[in-house]
Amino acid sequence: MKVELTRLDDDFHLQAANEDGLTVETDGSPSIGGHNQALRPMQMLLVSLGSCSAIDVIHLLRKQRQELRDIKVTVTGERDTSKTPSPFTAIHVHYTLFGEIADNKAERAVSMSMEKLCSVKIMLEKAAEITWSWEKAD
Repeated sequence: MKVELTRLDDDFHLQAANEDGLTVETDGSPSIGGHNQALRPMQMLLVSLGSCSAIDVIHLLRKQRQELRDIKVTVTGERDTSKTPSPFTAIHVHYTLFGEIADNKAERAVSMSMEKLCSVKIMLEKAAEITWSWEKAD
């Protein structure tokens, strides 16, 4: 696995590309001279966690033949801003599942992802407490 970052301006706006040519951009905070053109790197960590786990949950619910119409994942992180660097100390992942899904199947899919399958979660839990919750919506 490899990604390459290229600078897009004279400040902190970057584009990352993978081996397939797919791209994502990042930028620095305006407080350090960034231009708010893209997500910040620490936000990208939350995106990575949420998308890794969402992929797991979608896959598991399909395998369980559940009718998932949509999924929304909200990831919040708290950082220790008294330190530099300021790492995450707590992260919460909340899933909103839309569709005809049995509660026990939803619980199993979310817990399997967060306890055993999501590689990003396994890495981040070494640095921060990670909790999760879920709900069904119509």
